[in-house]
Amino acid sequence: MQVVLNQDVNKLGKSGDVVEVAPGYARNYLIPKKIAFRTTPGVLKQVERRREQERQRQIELKQAAEAQKIALETIGRFKIAKQVGENDAIFGTVTDRELVEVIQQSAGQEIDRRGVTLPEISKVGFYKAKIKLHSEVIAEVEVQVVGS
Repeated sequence: MQVVLNQDVNKLGKSGDVVEVAPGYARNYLIPKKIAFRTTPGVLKQVERRREQERQRQIELKQAAEAQKIALETIGRFKIAKQVGENDAIFGTVTDRELVEVIQQSAGQEIDRRGVTLPEISKVGFYKAKIKLHSEVIAEVEVQVVGS
């Protein structure tokens, strides 16, 4: 029996998926608990329309991420000032939050700090940071750590 899921079901599918299940499972569990409902030609058209809208939304998100990547890579280098000890060693470390704040101030770009990957930074110098803007779009920027 084909049903459309109203919510995510572990090992079965995500909300909006059309899945094939045993008739008893659908009749006795999924449909009474409003986890799923039976498919009809109208429902299948709605599901297809939602999928198309989601696909268009993902394309728009990717295009926005590409534009943001170009803007970040055009600027290219961001300076972060840290307190310096002997042998150009910095006190503490450069965090993703600091990089996000510097990008926000200089480029005006909102970036999720969870998408920032920094190398191990322990000295003054130049480093490459990767910023994940979308599942398929990663920008690479240069971070210059200077003494304050």
